[in-house]
Amino acid sequence: MNEEKKKAVQSLKTAKGQIEGIIKMIEDGRYCIDISNQIIAAQSLLKKANMLILKQHLNHCVKDAFAKENNERDAEDKIEEIIQILSKLTGK
Repeated sequence: MNEEKKKAVQSLKTAKGQIEGIIKMIEDGRYCIDISNQIIAAQSLLKKANMLILKQHLNHCVKDAFAKENNERDAEDKIEEIIQILSKLTGK
């Protein structure tokens, strides 16, 4: 596993712990603003993990697709995948 994936897994594990904590906060009737702040923190970790995975994808999968000779279709497919992900991230 490369460094980006290791960091992504760590962010996801931290987010998992935060989400479990958030559930407990809700069950315990904690203050809504405190819960909301913890949700935002968990979202931030998920975004960080996603960016690390996308970075790894660009540095390896996409780069490899462009490096291969006579593989224009694979490179075009990789570009389209990135465009679709960016569309989801931006809500467009």
